[in-house]
Amino acid sequence: MSQIQQSARSSVVADTSEFSNASQTISSRTTQILAAGLLGLAIVFAVGLSPMDVVHNAAHDTRHAIAFPCH
Repeated sequence: MSQIQQSARSSVVADTSEFSNASQTISSRTTQILAAGLLGLAIVFAVGLSPMDVVHNAAHDTRHAIAFPCH
């Protein structure tokens, strides 16, 4: 195998590795965004609309503490 072919092969292997790492990073970010979104929806709707007064008031106070509009 000539030196040019070896160099080209090394370049392709490096490019494939970078693509794999970028793909994993995008997948990881997507998973983190979805998890944060689901947690946020659970806090706003599941806890915030709970019929238990204590849980509802705690969620309500927390939302006001972080300047999140609720009414």
